[in-house]
Amino acid sequence: MKILITGGLGFVGVNLSGYLLDKGHVVIAVGRAATQYRITADRYQYISADTTQPGDWQKALGDVEAVVNLVGKSIFKRWSKSYKKQIYDSRVLTTRNVVDALPADQSVVLCNASGAGYYGNRGDDVLKEDEKPGNDFLASVSVDWEAAALKGTARGIRVALMRFGVILGKDGGALAKMIPAFKYFVGGPIGSGNQWFPWMHLTDLMAAILFVCEHPQVNGPLNFCAPNPVRNRELANTLGKVLGRPAIMPAPAFMVRAVLGEFGNVLLDSQRTIPAKLLSHGFEFQYPDIQSAIQSVVS
Repeated sequence: MKILITGGLGFVGVNLSGYLLDKGHVVIAVGRAATQYRITADRYQYISADTTQPGDWQKALGDVEAVVNLVGKSIFKRWSKSYKKQIYDSRVLTTRNVVDALPADQSVVLCNASGAGYYGNRGDDVLKEDEKPGNDFLASVSVDWEAAALKGTARGIRVALMRFGVILGKDGGALAKMIPAFKYFVGGPIGSGNQWFPWMHLTDLMAAILFVCEHPQVNGPLNFCAPNPVRNRELANTLGKVLGRPAIMPAPAFMVRAVLGEFGNVLLDSQRTIPAKLLSHGFEFQYPDIQSAIQSVVS
């Protein structure tokens, strides 16, 4: 299968490229850096481009069988008004350009990233894919992001909307930011620690993307998260246990908001997402529980 990945130099994009190459697929990765040095393979091509703008990079979409759209400015920093615009534009404009360039009425699937933030802050509600969106900033971004992708369905494109939880993997993602704090004995839960934490191991995420590509009956919104979400306190306690460190230094909610501003609310929000559709289609998780996932990352 010939697969194009936008956001190809990000944490997920680089790992996904290697995973797909190992499975025998052809990969075209698109990123903003002028060059890349991490992957050299006969079946790998790198294209440097700003995907928020139309351009020659779109020609590569003419003969692919699948597109994995991962582009999006990181949300993990303090948000200014201008940065919120970058968060929105990087996602929505790129998706519009991808859909515009895909050939109509051909056998192609668009696996478009979205996020569990689609649901907003939902407390203890169990969130399957048919739940309504929230009304905060990230929810509104996700709604428009998904709407831009779904315009492809009118042109005969199969569209899968991947609502990512927090991705856990080696050398990147959330744990790369959390592990140093725990090693220095300053790790612990965020806020009350009662908020639900949707997560997914990187290995399962990559396998799920390929699963969607290979199963034509899979489409629409999909919760890309493990079947066993945990509360933030359980995440902290498990990480501390695996590292042999106590999880006794909580970050009070008022401090999180004071330091991180509006983004702080994202860390305090609760999304108890369940991958109902992936499970119903027969996808099997290698890391369904948080302890085995964290152990595989830090070992």
